[in-house]
Amino acid sequence: MHITQLNRECLLHLFSFLDKDSRKNLARTCSQFQDVFEDPALWPLLHFHSLTELKKDNFLLSSALRSLSICWHSSRVQVCSIEDWFKSTFQRSICGRHENLVNDFLHQVCDRCPNLVSVTLAGCGHVTDDCLARLLRSCSRLRALRLENCARVTNRTLAAVAAHGRALQTLHVDFCRNVSEAGLRRLRAACPRLLLRAEHSATMIPDQPPRGLSAPGMTVRKVLLH
Repeated sequence: MHITQLNRECLLHLFSFLDKDSRKNLARTCSQFQDVFEDPALWPLLHFHSLTELKKDNFLLSSALRSLSICWHSSRVQVCSIEDWFKSTFQRSICGRHENLVNDFLHQVCDRCPNLVSVTLAGCGHVTDDCLARLLRSCSRLRALRLENCARVTNRTLAAVAAHGRALQTLHVDFCRNVSEAGLRRLRAACPRLLLRAEHSATMIPDQPPRGLSAPGMTVRKVLLH
């Protein structure tokens, strides 16, 4: 029996064992496999190990998506975590190649994946409060939001959780240095049942623009304290 003679249910099961690249390569072999590749039932879970994977056309965003994670562990994460006013021209050029990738991708998620229940973002140094607020508004069934080492996340994200995270049960804001203890206290008071974790966040030194800095990154060096 040839693989193309298998029914759709069997093909979906076989595809489920493949990674995103292998699924895409197999889909290129015939229209039948391309049709299976485009079945939303195949894509309830998406995990990305780098930001470049977000640009690949080897996955499908749909209302079937339930769990999403973008976990980037790279030396470039440290560059992303530097505030813009501290970056050198070279550092800004590095970030310029990918600084909008996560936000743009999450905007697509907001439009296409209303049934999302779990999101994990690690090392996404450019993800913004506005983007996360939109995610909370668009994905009303979101139950878990886990953020780690997201330097742009501030108390505004905590306020968005209180305002829009009606279904949220778990929130992690670990190593998010611009989240304050006051913001965490306000969130705990507003959402007492929320399982809130903020490892090292409120104890880290928040970012503040230095006084009298004439041009970003020209004379001041950023020192990250962990």
